[in-house]
Amino acid sequence: MTAISVIIPAHNAAATVARTLASLAPEAEIIGEVILVDDSSTDDTAAAAADAALRLALPLRVVQSSCRDAGGSRNLALTEARFPWIYMIDADDLHLKGGLRALLSTTRAKPGTDMVVGAYRRRTDGLDRRFKTPVGYMAAGLANASAYLEGRMRSIAVGSALVSRRAVGDARFPAGLAYDDDTLFWVRVMSKASLAVVTRPIMTYIVSCARSDDRFTVKPARRFLEWRLALRELADCGIPKSSLKAREGLVALKIARVHYARGDLETAAKFLAVAEAAPMVSADIWRRMRYRLKIAARRRFSVHHIQLQSA
Repeated sequence: MTAISVIIPAHNAAATVARTLASLAPEAEIIGEVILVDDSSTDDTAAAAADAALRLALPLRVVQSSCRDAGGSRNLALTEARFPWIYMIDADDLHLKGGLRALLSTTRAKPGTDMVVGAYRRRTDGLDRRFKTPVGYMAAGLANASAYLEGRMRSIAVGSALVSRRAVGDARFPAGLAYDDDTLFWVRVMSKASLAVVTRPIMTYIVSCARSDDRFTVKPARRFLEWRLALRELADCGIPKSSLKAREGLVALKIARVHYARGDLETAAKFLAVAEAAPMVSADIWRRMRYRLKIAARRRFSVHHIQLQSA
C-alpha cells in the first residue's frame, strides 16, 4: 500500500541523483510519490532524475525552485506532499534496502507513533564508518526535544527517519542557515511527537569533511548569530532556556574546533569562550578544557617561535 511521500532537495545533482533513486526502487510498493525539488541547478539534474525514475518505475514529480537552500527546498516539498508519511533524503545519499519498510512497519506495530528513527552510517571522504544506532530516545515529546538539543541523544541524519505529515504540521526548516537547520526542524517536530526507534540501518550519509567544516569558516560570527536567533524561536515549543543555551555551547565548541584545526586561534578562542559560558554538558567538559589548553600551548609556541626568529 502506497503511504509515503519521499522528498529530495537537489542542486546540481545530475551525477548522483540516479543512484539515490535506484537505492529507493526496492521500496516502490510503499512509495506514493517522490518529490524532487530542483533548486537552481545549472546541470541536468531534473532530466537525470526523470530518466532514472522512468527506468525504475518510481512516481517522480519535479518541482522547480530558486531557494538556493536545502531547507527551503524541503519546505516547498512539505507543502506539496500528499501522503500520510514523509521520508526525506538528500540527492547524494543512499537508502538501504528494506529500511523504509522497517520504519513503516514500526508505525503499524505501535499505533499512535508519529515518528520513527533508525540507524545510519556515515561515508566520510569515501570511507564507511560504523553504523550509528539511535540511543537515548524516550516516548515523551518534550523530553526528547530537550535531550536532543543538549546532545544527550544520538543525532538524526536526514534520511534515517520517517515522520507523519500530521506531526510535521506547520513545522518547517529554518531557511538560509549555514548549519544545524535540520536539528531545529527535528526538535520542533519531536517536541509534540510520539517517537519510536529501530536499530535497523536505514541509509548511508555521504560526507565531505572539508565541505562540512567550510560551513563554519565563512562569516562565522554573523552565521552563528543568525542560527542562534532561529534556535531561540524554539522557546515557543516549551523547551527550557537551559536546553537552548546548552545547544549554543555545543555548536560554539564545534566552530571553535574547526577554527583551531585551521590555525585561526583568535576565532577559535572567541567561540570557545561562548561554549564555556553555556551550561555544562558532561561529555564536553573535558573537550572544552582540552581546547583551552591546546589554544594556549599553540599561542605560546607561536610567540616563542617569533622570538627565536627575531633574536
